[in-house]
Amino acid sequence: MSLINDRLDFSTVADLFLLHDSLQSPAFLDGRLAAALALHDLGAEAWLEEVCLALSVEQPRDPESAEQFLAWRRQALEALSAAGLDYAPLLPDELFSLAEQARGLKEWTQGFLEVLAEVDADKRQAWSDNLKEALADLEVLAGMDAELEESADNENDLFALTEHARMAAMLLYTEQHPGQPRVEQPPQAH
Repeated sequence: MSLINDRLDFSTVADLFLLHDSLQSPAFLDGRLAAALALHDLGAEAWLEEVCLALSVEQPRDPESAEQFLAWRRQALEALSAAGLDYAPLLPDELFSLAEQARGLKEWTQGFLEVLAEVDADKRQAWSDNLKEALADLEVLAGMDAELEESADNENDLFALTEHARMAAMLLYTEQHPGQPRVEQPPQAH
């Protein structure tokens, strides 16, 4: 089954993890993927190595699995670099409880921040104030209590936090790739 033209979702990737005898959530690895694509232009082979390491396997179990892992990387890269700014973290959707969705966002944030922790202080210092502020907010988000009860307020809060994480990932990507995507930049305050 080829999903090259279809958007991979959380459940599809989680099922792929299960095929590799892993019960972990793909959210953490997706956070790592977004940050690595923004910072290092993570290549296909390096991504496959990272996935296999995370799943404690030597290689994907079959060519279809390998292609799906690569499609996941392509999908994230295309969304991060697209002018439509439509990147979305790979997170549990409305089929999951609010607590599971919150846990997924927390895991995504932890994975994203883990890659950023490897960036040297000089490079971080050169980042814009907007980016530094967004990343500081993600540090708080990574430590949040993910045990949300079902309520409209919690659902709205989770949506806002997810949007914040999404915007932080796109901001990191656009700052590391000037001119990609081509979007209007607001004037910088001095």
